[in-house]
Amino acid sequence: MTASSAWSTDRRRDAMSSEESPLAHWEQRYAGAEPVWSGRVNPTLAAAVAGLPPGRSVDLGCGEGGDVIWLAQQGWQALGLDLSPTAVARAREAASARELGPGSARFEQCDLSAWEPDEASYDLVTASFLHSRVALDRTRILRRAARALAPEGLLVIVSHAAPPPWALAHDHEGTGPTGPHEQMLTAQEEADEIALDPSAWAVEVAEQREREADGPDGQHGHLEDSLLIVRRTA
Repeated sequence: MTASSAWSTDRRRDAMSSEESPLAHWEQRYAGAEPVWSGRVNPTLAAAVAGLPPGRSVDLGCGEGGDVIWLAQQGWQALGLDLSPTAVARAREAASARELGPGSARFEQCDLSAWEPDEASYDLVTASFLHSRVALDRTRILRRAARALAPEGLLVIVSHAAPPPWALAHDHEGTGPTGPHEQMLTAQEEADEIALDPSAWAVEVAEQREREADGPDGQHGHLEDSLLIVRRTA
């Protein structure tokens, strides 16, 4: 299943999402026997970090680990965090099937709402499609993630700027049928929402990226993503 086709699966769970605990919701998301995601790196993320000197990285909401494994293959000491124990177990299995250096791809079960990283502990923090139909203080999480960056480190956020054409009508503010907690922002809106101190962080990229994708029932559609890259300067 691709990131885009997950919309159809998630829609069938909307009725239970607003009252459900985050852990129960995400365990249900990964409850099936088959992997949810393709296992391939997000291409927008790969393009954004290509050529960077490897260092320490952490991926927020890593799911089944495709981005983390790719980063490890590029030489990063990569950590993935996810609330779902099932997702983390699948990510570990996927990493063990690759020939990776010892400890180069690690995964931990973690409630990001309670995550308190050490200051200046990572060279790269990534978050790809960190959307949620259940409660998630996304802005607070991303602000803490920025503080986890070492000087010259990058925060790379890839997110949906609009629902795919096969989704039902959606309120841009996140109060429509996809769920009350899910917000879709442009990259500039994302930067404004996080509101990092410009004396310590600089926005390097805030733009929309367009791509083609196949939906869950064979539909082909045009998707719009946001890409925000912030560098810690002090």
